[in-house]
Amino acid sequence: MAGERHRLVVVGGGFGGLNVVRGLDGADVDVTLVDRTNHHLFQPLLYQVAAGILPPGLIAPALRSVVRKESNVETLLADVHDIDLERRVVHANGPDDRPLELPYDSLVVAAGATHSYFGKDQFAEFAPGMKTVEDARYIRDGILSKFEMAEIATDPQERADWLTFVVIGAGPTGVELVGQIAELAHVVLPREYRTVDTKEARIILLEGAGAVLPPFAPKLQKYTQRRLEQMGVEVRVNTLAVDMDHHSITVKGPDGIETIRTRTRIWAAGVQASPLARLLAEKVGVEVDRPGRIPVEPDCTVPGHPEVFAIGDMVSLNKLPGVAQPAMQEGKYVAKVIKARLAGEPAPPPFKYFDKGSMATIGYRSAVADAFGKKFTGILAFLMWGFIHVLYLIGWGNRIGTLYTWLRALVLSKNRGHRIITFEGAHDRLAEEGRTLSGRPAPILPPKAGEPVDGAPSAPAPEQADRAG
Repeated sequence: MAGERHRLVVVGGGFGGLNVVRGLDGADVDVTLVDRTNHHLFQPLLYQVAAGILPPGLIAPALRSVVRKESNVETLLADVHDIDLERRVVHANGPDDRPLELPYDSLVVAAGATHSYFGKDQFAEFAPGMKTVEDARYIRDGILSKFEMAEIATDPQERADWLTFVVIGAGPTGVELVGQIAELAHVVLPREYRTVDTKEARIILLEGAGAVLPPFAPKLQKYTQRRLEQMGVEVRVNTLAVDMDHHSITVKGPDGIETIRTRTRIWAAGVQASPLARLLAEKVGVEVDRPGRIPVEPDCTVPGHPEVFAIGDMVSLNKLPGVAQPAMQEGKYVAKVIKARLAGEPAPPPFKYFDKGSMATIGYRSAVADAFGKKFTGILAFLMWGFIHVLYLIGWGNRIGTLYTWLRALVLSKNRGHRIITFEGAHDRLAEEGRTLSGRPAPILPPKAGEPVDGAPSAPAPEQADRAG
């Protein structure tokens, strides 16, 4: 109908989707932002929630709060399960499973990625990953519960099992998480336990490649491994996880097969694109790559559908890494493309990524950074890392709150202020039968309400789903 404003639906409130929305502030377009959560998650600091350093609210502001000043934006809590490219309608379910139809003139799909167990999805029951606030809480409660169990264990072997922590994958997330477990065991907790010496904790980092932080420069890899070993972490490279259960993990390394007794296994080894990437690919007749990402055109549009954009971790474009910066820059670029179309102006040139470098923190005053064409390590890299991460948080309140919490936790008290657990929570984390498959990647899109899917695993019961939080 003449006079109607352009309708844009943005699926996903992560780095990519949020930058699209912000880039269209004040534009002559009605934006509907739909997400399965009500918050924007700053994933680079999620491991600090798992370590008890930060509360979730500082890194996960409510989406409605983030876009409250943008009068052309509507926010919906819903789960997208289908996209009708011909009718230009997004199909979603509300929290009570009511069907929602979201018509669009332009569509941006920025649904991100989840965990990848490289074809061994059964590992999800024994080694949760960390992509959501629920995952981080689950891992935090699990780690703290294991120290509690070690305190009451009387058998030396059982105590050793509770105090053995294995992290699979030595990318930035794995390195950062294992460094925090080491600081918990060796710095924070020894003063608080009476029966058990938490310094006896065995902390193991497994990596299938030949070095930790595989994408980083060799100088930074060597520094990282040396620093982790100084912190008491066993670093095992060229080592793969081949099997696991609730009491152990079996690995294959240079010395052959070995089974390690442990009650804690955390997965940080890989990611898989959102199932929406495969759905889109099938509808437009293209193939996804091994991580399930859909290839897009140089302007971030889906092949054959210039009105549909896909950005972030779910797309394959110029071999860009699945990290925050490409998603943010793609989001800003797509906003410019849409504004140019609405104004009848020529489209911007093809998307070009500006690499601002990469960073990873190892522990207090230890980090590595590759920025400005130079390599940094130690406290200088740590300060650079802290400055950049605080800068990209949303809202001055969250920035100041994060700085204060860091000062209190890392410098003044050497403590972790956010490690509340309960007996019931610990009981749920330690349960071996019927445990929530926290972080398990969905092999298919969720079915429509009331519709069974052949071969699909049944959804967890509501009481089980609650345990993931």
